[in-house]
Amino acid sequence: MYLHLITGILIGLVVGIAGLFVVIRRRFRVQYENQRQHLGVESREARLALREEKAELEFKLKNQTADLHSAQCDQARQAERIQADVSQMELKSKDIARQQRVLEDAEHEAAESQRLYRFKLHQLTQLDAAQARDLLMKAAENECAQEIREFRHAQLERTELEIADEAKRVLLAAMQRISSQPMNDATATIVSLPSEEMKGRIIGREGRNIRTFEHATGTTLMIDETPDSVLISCFDPVRREIARIALEALLRDGRIHPASIEEGVIVAEAEMHANVIDLGEAALRKLRLSDVHPDVVVLLGKLHYRLSNNQNTLAHSVEVGNLCALMASELGLDPLIAKRAGLFHDIGKALDEEYQGSHAKAGAELIKQHGEDPRVVNATAAHHKEVPAESPYAGIVMVADSLSAVRPGARTSSIDGFIQRVRSIENIAQGQRGVMDAYAIQAGREIRVIVEPESVDDEAARQIARRIRSEIESELNYPGSIEITVIREQRFCETAV
Repeated sequence: MYLHLITGILIGLVVGIAGLFVVIRRRFRVQYENQRQHLGVESREARLALREEKAELEFKLKNQTADLHSAQCDQARQAERIQADVSQMELKSKDIARQQRVLEDAEHEAAESQRLYRFKLHQLTQLDAAQARDLLMKAAENECAQEIREFRHAQLERTELEIADEAKRVLLAAMQRISSQPMNDATATIVSLPSEEMKGRIIGREGRNIRTFEHATGTTLMIDETPDSVLISCFDPVRREIARIALEALLRDGRIHPASIEEGVIVAEAEMHANVIDLGEAALRKLRLSDVHPDVVVLLGKLHYRLSNNQNTLAHSVEVGNLCALMASELGLDPLIAKRAGLFHDIGKALDEEYQGSHAKAGAELIKQHGEDPRVVNATAAHHKEVPAESPYAGIVMVADSLSAVRPGARTSSIDGFIQRVRSIENIAQGQRGVMDAYAIQAGREIRVIVEPESVDDEAARQIARRIRSEIESELNYPGSIEITVIREQRFCETAV
């Protein structure tokens, strides 16, 4: 029984071991299959990655090969251009060498010819070197006499014109500084009276009122037979304006006596001071400028009451400032500096006679004292070429000043006076001997004179121009300058049939 039991146990163990072996073998086989499949997938992925990497490397190699080929082509073309330039330079060098040889040969031939002519001249004239030199110098002087005479006339004429222009500028500048233009419309102001009896009240008992008014304002009251009006005369336009304000206030109040006159003048001076400040600040606002000293603002306002050939000086300064800014912007300069230089260029005209020097130098010194930029100071002082220009801004101010002064309508004059001046200029030109016709153009700033070419040669035409200039300067009064052009022309026409 135990034997059967042991046998059964052994058989069960053998069967169990065999089954376990079969299970383990089957599990190993499954694992092997799984590992084999996994390795196959990784192998295929590795082959695909290698294939893609190979394709990418081939693409890069192809691109690099193309770039290398392009670079080689560029180098080849550059080498061809360099070779062509070298060939061209060699040709130019050969041409220069050839021209140099030709020049040396020509110089040698000229030297030989000079020696030969000198030898022949000595043989013909039996003159030594000094005598031959004197003879040649005389011949050259005779040949160049006409050119020397024309050059001399041109130099003399230019010098005289420059002196005349400078003299006119100095006189005009001095007259503008003291406002001494002898014209009623520039030196006098008319005030209307409410009634004729006001003239007696203005004069006062034994002339006390008028003497007090004239002493307080620095003006002269001219009371004549003109009905219902009185004339205020003074060379200083600011004083004249103060007197006008004070007199109109007294006329409105009706109380006219020395005490009220003095009070009225004080009030008028305060009103005038505020008015000139407003005018100066308005000019600064037009140009969009700031950082200007109050004393300079007051002087700018005073320019409003000064005229230059009937052109308002303050309006002229504002216009010059705008022109300077535009030109500076076009030239790549600072438009703010140019604008300030243009606005302040004539500020010296608002100064009184206590300031020494021309209005340009006095104005420059004033703005320098108030901390203005050195370029603005130099442009103000140099706009009449009295001092050297140290920056382009001085030239810009000169050009803008001329443009503002000569533009049409800037400095107006009466129609009758304009017509009379044009006729006078034409009559002076037509009165010269040999003149066929004369035309005044450009508002009388230029006259063109046509002469008879048969009876007037070049030298006589030049003399006619000088005579016309002298007569215009001595007989006429005119602003600016007048250009005189004498035309002498001959034409020969034939018709072929």
